[in-house]
Amino acid sequence: MQIFHTVPEIRNWRENNQRLAFVPTMGNLHTGHLQLIREAKRHSDKVVVSIFVNPTQFGVNEDFADYPRTETADCELLAAENCDVVFLPAVEDIYAANAQTMIRVSQLSQNYCGATRAGHFDGVATVVCKLFNIVQPDVALFGLKDFQQFAIIQTLVRDLHLPIKLIGLPTVREIDGLAMSSRNNYLNEKQRLCAPQIYRILQQARDNLIAGQSIFEIEQQAISELKQTGFEVDYFNVARRSDLQAATVDDKALIILTAVKLGKIRLIDNLWLDK
Repeated sequence: MQIFHTVPEIRNWRENNQRLAFVPTMGNLHTGHLQLIREAKRHSDKVVVSIFVNPTQFGVNEDFADYPRTETADCELLAAENCDVVFLPAVEDIYAANAQTMIRVSQLSQNYCGATRAGHFDGVATVVCKLFNIVQPDVALFGLKDFQQFAIIQTLVRDLHLPIKLIGLPTVREIDGLAMSSRNNYLNEKQRLCAPQIYRILQQARDNLIAGQSIFEIEQQAISELKQTGFEVDYFNVARRSDLQAATVDDKALIILTAVKLGKIRLIDNLWLDK
């Protein structure tokens, strides 16, 4: 496995006659990331994984400084998975000191996580576009736990005519249903016992949708139960998967999205439903 730290290094390595798959991460890897890498191998000759904690997607008073950085352990995991290349740039390798360009995917970035995390998805779109330009993959893989992020990247690829196939993989969960996330490491014992209730309440909302309960009642009931369980609720909504607009009774391809906080720890999850 090769490790590159600078843009010229990875660009000089790029072999144009080989199909390249790319898995961008912020490190602190878990089983969900490894599933992406295993799937990437099925679609390519070589697999590149980036580890970069992107400062532009963190807002004021968010956890950029404290975000877990475990590059040594991450590289050991990647070597065990026979990853071909790890791209480990510094912030100054990605963002020039006088950088003035940001990417915005306007409509999709406005709601849900975008409504309460100002500039978050601009930072995501910008760094993903930069990494795509640097690595020049044929295929890129993302987990679908952050479905809004995936939809934004899909739109970015479409609108900018990037020659990249995107693959989204279902959320990988712990045995008790909690969606795997690097932020789960922040949870104390009491919070960790509480956190799986997010998935239970999502499942309950799905079952209520199937039973014909109104969307408004389902959302309000879920918000109330989350609060009673100890969560601070950012949002809990039923949306169309096609454009993430509020779902109506006639919509068939749905997604139930939520973001909550346990103390200072923000957790997101979603569940799909085809009526």
